[in-house]
Amino acid sequence: MFILEEPYVSSFLRDTVAETGMPVLDTAMARTALAGTGVELLGDADFAAAYGRDGRTRLYANSENAIGWIAQHLAGTDLPRQIALFKDKVVFRELLADLYPGYGFRGFDLSELRGFDPASLRFPFVVKPAVGFFSMGVHVIDSPAAWPAAVDAIERDSAAFATLYPGAVLDFGRFIAEEVIEGDEYAIDAYFDADGAPVIVNIYSHLFASAEDVSDRVYFTSTELIERWREPFSAFLAEVGRRANLHDFPVHAEVRVSAEGTIAPIEINPMRFGGWCATDLAHFAYGINPYTTYLNAETPDWDRICAERAGTVTALVIADVPTSTDLAAIESVDFDAFAARFSRVLELRPVDFNRYPVFAFTFVAVPAEDLSELNTVLGADLTGHLRMRGE
Repeated sequence: MFILEEPYVSSFLRDTVAETGMPVLDTAMARTALAGTGVELLGDADFAAAYGRDGRTRLYANSENAIGWIAQHLAGTDLPRQIALFKDKVVFRELLADLYPGYGFRGFDLSELRGFDPASLRFPFVVKPAVGFFSMGVHVIDSPAAWPAAVDAIERDSAAFATLYPGAVLDFGRFIAEEVIEGDEYAIDAYFDADGAPVIVNIYSHLFASAEDVSDRVYFTSTELIERWREPFSAFLAEVGRRANLHDFPVHAEVRVSAEGTIAPIEINPMRFGGWCATDLAHFAYGINPYTTYLNAETPDWDRICAERAGTVTALVIADVPTSTDLAAIESVDFDAFAARFSRVLELRPVDFNRYPVFAFTFVAVPAEDLSELNTVLGADLTGHLRMRGE
């Protein structure tokens, strides 16, 4: 079953939905995305009835904008409980707190930010919305002196982006401050099967331009990553699933791995894989359809895939726009110039840049022995690709 919601449905997801013939909830986004496909949409009552009450029917939501509908119409199932454990970052930290003794975090309201004593946590620490998305409102604090400026920025972000997503997805009213988790960062698309065992669909490495960088600009996947981390990440997810009593449930997990190999969670996003259809990276990299893999209870043959595609590196580059940019003032984007940064573009997906602080999601292939294209775009100022009104 599918719930399709804003902000984005890729053509790959649209075609998958049409080909499966599985039930689809009647939403404005579904009507737009599936126009002309012949897919019949189900109203609220019929879709909820088709899902049933035993919690064993598999449901995929491309966006956390669907959480509100699930809470209202599937309240008699276990889904709202499972979602709540992960969507609120304070609740999530409490779920795993005993696994990481001494790790400091604190939740508080927006109104309490200015009165918070930053010295009560070890530096550096991160402050971000307790219910958040897409690195919005995320700031790294490395000293007491940095706190006032961060609060100023958070209040500006709140005014600019608080209505961009539903409150169940991004809520600038409540925050978490938590110590920085040192190490390399990875993202994992996975689902828990009928017995609660995790099945990994993809593993990405999240690149950063510097220690202060909190952006989501570049992710890449490779057979080397899959072979190195599939078993350790599966073991980590199995413990999470045991504590949360998960089954028939997709997640997008973000973790850091220390130099000693300790896996520490950053967050786990419920009911979906990579947002904005970023999970399609598995299709470009490995020929995997992540949606049907989950819904049909399939397990990727990673041994075969890694043997056949050894040495390949496939990346997702998110062309973000600085929060200081007046999105309404952007007249156009030079997508060709942006694409020319890469030697092999697999697909470039333009985004409504007047509405969202991103102008494209781009899938590229790069040589395994040379990630220079990715490292170059990491720190690049992409505003040069924007044409502003009146210029």
